[in-house]
Amino acid sequence: MTRDEAQRSIWSFYEAVKVDKTWIGSCGVAPTKKEAASVRDKGVEAIEKSYSIRKVIYSLLILCFLHPLLGCHHRQDEGSPVPEGKIVFDRIAVVPFQQIIPEDLHQGVVRCPLCGMIFSAAKAAGSPETVIEDRFLEYLKESKPKLNIIAGERVAGAYRRVSMASLKDPLRQVLRDVGNELGAEGIVLGYLYRFRERKGESFSVEQPASVAFEIHLIRVEDGELVWRGAFDRTQGSLMEDLLQVFSFFREKGRWVTAEELAAGGLKEVLKTFPGLR
Repeated sequence: MTRDEAQRSIWSFYEAVKVDKTWIGSCGVAPTKKEAASVRDKGVEAIEKSYSIRKVIYSLLILCFLHPLLGCHHRQDEGSPVPEGKIVFDRIAVVPFQQIIPEDLHQGVVRCPLCGMIFSAAKAAGSPETVIEDRFLEYLKESKPKLNIIAGERVAGAYRRVSMASLKDPLRQVLRDVGNELGAEGIVLGYLYRFRERKGESFSVEQPASVAFEIHLIRVEDGELVWRGAFDRTQGSLMEDLLQVFSFFREKGRWVTAEELAAGGLKEVLKTFPGLR
């Protein structure tokens, strides 16, 4: 007997008991109310389990179908496309990344000083922005080994000097002046908004890791924002968000640290970083 036939038999039995109390079972004895209720409950339980399994299967199938459409709109890792015309640089400067701390720690919302995007933010202990910057430079050098990158104290000194001398100038103008002083064609500026470490172990957590950052590439010639990479994600379980199924497998089904979460986000956003000559 198939599952559907079994379910129909159970419901037929239930209806017979409910409608005709004189119904006689196969043993020639009318079932008691308790027996009928027990059989009915078992049938309902079997049907509910079958429905739950089908629901999960249908959800996964829908996810696989929609992912190509939704993936590029997921905020967890967003790299803006390069504007019209191929943008290429031989020499770029990287301003030391900055941590943006909300004025109201309870509200925890900040606006990007450069593009105006709003992020949920929180003060992080230590200097995690340097961790993001170091990873960014590492991945950038690996993916674009011919790119001439200026970073470190040389850029930091130029940025401090120009900023102090141009307090009333817009940020983009300050970045252009720094780039011109360093002889760079493009200048990178990064902001860290949130770097919350997980509480627990890789197999079980009280609080998952949460990271949000944003990186901009400005063309020094005209101050145009030619690329923006943003990442904003709090790790969740697969059951909490089926849209994270691909990240779930990428992270090997475990709870990652904030640095591991940020590293994965950097690799994703850098896939759209402008090319070279």
